Amino acid sequence: MSAATTAPARAPRTTRDRVIDAVLIALAAALGLLTVHHQANDPAPMPAWILAADWGAGLLGCLAVWWRKRFPVVLGVALAVASSFSEAAAPAAIVALFTVAVHRSTRTAVAVCAINLAALSAYQLQWPETAAPPVTVFVIFGLGNIATVAWGMSVRSRRALVASLRERAAAAEVEALLRAERAEREAREVLAREMHDVLGHRLSLLSVHAGALTYYHDAPAADRTRAAEVVRESAHRALQDLREVLGVLRAPVGELPLPGVEDLPDLIREAGQARTPVELRDEAGLTTGNDHHLPGTQGSTLYRLVQEGLTNARKHAPGAPVVVRISGRPGDHVTAEVENEPPAQPPARSDGSGAGLRGLAERARLVAGRLDHGPTEAGGWRIRLRLPWPS
Repeated sequence: MSAATTAPARAPRTTRDRVIDAVLIALAAALGLLTVHHQANDPAPMPAWILAADWGAGLLGCLAVWWRKRFPVVLGVALAVASSFSEAAAPAAIVALFTVAVHRSTRTAVAVCAINLAALSAYQLQWPETAAPPVTVFVIFGLGNIATVAWGMSVRSRRALVASLRERAAAAEVEALLRAERAEREAREVLAREMHDVLGHRLSLLSVHAGALTYYHDAPAADRTRAAEVVRESAHRALQDLREVLGVLRAPVGELPLPGVEDLPDLIREAGQARTPVELRDEAGLTTGNDHHLPGTQGSTLYRLVQEGLTNARKHAPGAPVVVRISGRPGDHVTAEVENEPPAQPPARSDGSGAGLRGLAERARLVAGRLDHGPTEAGGWRIRLRLPWPS
């Protein structure tokens, strides 16, 4: 592949660029005409052919300003050399020097400025100015060229600053978009965990009582009525829980009421109504109404652990006794365990996706906790959660 095909395409010239080029050409031409007028009225005129060459070089220099952005260094050096014998080309050389200072490095601008000063000095040595001392003329030329380079460098610095600010703004916009996408993804994950925990628990209760109505046809009418009432109440609570969970889609973050440790007695009572014997051993005193208090996030995580453990026990070990243990003290850790004994007979279907345990592990990780689970020596199952308990 040739270099011509790999070079970046030059930006198209805009109307603003054309207007600026036209203004600079007119400015260089105006200063060149002043020079021509001064030369024509000089008491010691130059030979006619020298004046013709001077004015011709000035005219070509003014026209060459149109290509100042395409070939800034070449044009700057060429016009600087031309100003060594053409006073009319000096204004165009100043415009080219300004362009070099704007579009090229400081080293290049200083080099072109030095060539320009050397050329102007050579012209003054050949045709010295009679209206002012030589030192004054050289100082004026030097300060003018230095001011031109400084002005061009300031314009370049400002353009670089604007470009940097635009890049930062674009990067900040992309970063904000990524943060919004991440927050949306995290909100979806939280919603999915809440729906799994809440609805999984309620639907498991519905499944137990509906199964009782299906398989125990010879049960007394009072028992069937009580089971049907529990099914109705569980369905009603499931709808309420679903409304609360879906409320997170409409409410600001943090306004969704989450259950805590104080709601564990109601959860265990519901499990007892579903014919799952549950024993609560609260050694930490979190559910007995004492002064011990667990922060909301840790309390909600502990509640979800017990809820998931009871749901899994009803699914995989129906009718097996369950023990819930809570221990710990403020300033250290709180530990919660849900352990069920092996079922009297294996359930008809005991497979699961494991989404509940994965959700619990994610909850524990978010509060710097640890989740362990596995079978017990007696053949049952244990879920254990350890969380920090701030004092």
